[in-house]
Amino acid sequence: MKRPSTERTCIRSPSPCYLTWSSFEKECQALQRDAKQYQDAMRSMTTTQARLAETVETFYGAADRTSDGAMASHAFTSAVEELDSGIQRELEGPYRTTIMEPLGKMNAYFPVVNEHITKRNKKLLDFDAARSKLRKTIEKPSEDPTKLPKAQQEHDDAKEVFELMNDQLISELPQLLDLRIPYFDPSFEAMIRMQCKFAEEGYEKMSAVQRYFADNVRDDYAAGQLDAQVEAVLQEMRELSICGAN
Repeated sequence: MKRPSTERTCIRSPSPCYLTWSSFEKECQALQRDAKQYQDAMRSMTTTQARLAETVETFYGAADRTSDGAMASHAFTSAVEELDSGIQRELEGPYRTTIMEPLGKMNAYFPVVNEHITKRNKKLLDFDAARSKLRKTIEKPSEDPTKLPKAQQEHDDAKEVFELMNDQLISELPQLLDLRIPYFDPSFEAMIRMQCKFAEEGYEKMSAVQRYFADNVRDDYAAGQLDAQVEAVLQEMRELSICGAN
């Protein structure tokens, strides 16, 4: 009777893809955290800006409600309030749909695939154990005539299950990795478009506030003259006895 072969065959492994997959998992998880932080930061910025504008308007209004500064502060308050409500109304929904939800769906695949990888590794251990058992049975024949066929069957079953899972990973893991770029392309484009929209709306609304300032203000600021004006006022304050002047 010809003895079954127990030579260790060359096992194809998806290991070269494991590092890429592991890195991709870390990158996706970091991207989801950063995207959430960006969303929170945008919301926090516009909300804080609205509170700041409200305080500034109160400050100017208490001095002279008819001054250019008071009218500018009122326009500034209205502009940032519109920006704040616009973020919640026009950007948060699309941001959630086009960026946060796709990231969440992608990250949901990692536990599933990782479980498959873990099962594959366990089946490799089972296969190695069955192969070792078969080799020992052949090297030390038993008087029980059923022992060798049983060990052979366990070996063949373990090999079949392992190769099925192994071949699936070898075939599909690279395909899944290749799909990550076309999957995230729409989200990246949406992010750029939403940032452009926010910047354009902010510029438009702030430009409307600028009309309450004298035409020469921007030129004076570029020339450093506004800094000089501020320093002059600070000097007047320093000269007041309650500010510590001797």
